[in-house]
Amino acid sequence: MDAAHSLVAFSVVHMTIARVTGRFDVLDGEVEVTPSGASVHVRVATASASSGHPKRDELIRSADFLDTERFPELEFTASCDGFSVGDWTLPGRLTIRGVTRPIELAVRTGGVVDHRGATRAGFSARTSLDRREFGLKFDGLLAGGGAVVSNLVDIVIEAELVRA
Repeated sequence: MDAAHSLVAFSVVHMTIARVTGRFDVLDGEVEVTPSGASVHVRVATASASSGHPKRDELIRSADFLDTERFPELEFTASCDGFSVGDWTLPGRLTIRGVTRPIELAVRTGGVVDHRGATRAGFSARTSLDRREFGLKFDGLLAGGGAVVSNLVDIVIEAELVRA
């Protein structure tokens, strides 16, 4: 995985009125392609969560959310029998805070290019998950009703792979 050309981003609804986004700045991973399919293993440093607001970043890294001191990485693993150009689904397993759950990524293959002696492939993927299923149980409520932070988290991944 070419981390300089890849992105793992997240977004939630804040106070029921607006979407707040963030990203992880440190990630690495491998994709092994074989004649029978592919395997994926991606690691994301939880302490690299960045939302553009230092106080919010502290909260995201705290025990209320990612608990980066105890759980320094998120991990995604998957294997598939093949993939195609265009849209497809990648089932896998995501681990957050030591809790592993199955998820499915809606993937779009961007294509393959050869440039300066390297073969590169691009992929975009999306999923949504309920943060409570992974132990992120922050439950701040507004005085008039509604959650300070939605339980639904949208994940966007932009990955550029380079043949090793």
